[in-house]
Amino acid sequence: MRSWLLIAFQTIKVFVLFTGCTILFYYGIMWLNDEYQDYHRYDEPKGAAVKVSASASSSEPFNWLDRLILFYLNGE
Repeated sequence: MRSWLLIAFQTIKVFVLFTGCTILFYYGIMWLNDEYQDYHRYDEPKGAAVKVSASASSSEPFNWLDRLILFYLNGE
């Protein structure tokens, strides 16, 4: 009888610990969602920002083979 009570007590402890960690994780994710929900990452940059990519205004034609080789070399 005592072993059954010990097993039940251990099971309840694991259940409470799992439930507590799950609730903590859930509210942590909700907090992160609320924190970054109004973060506008596609806004125009402020200050002296410089455009990095010049593929649209370059005079050379776009070459897929060169781009693929660059992809494999840089790992991007």
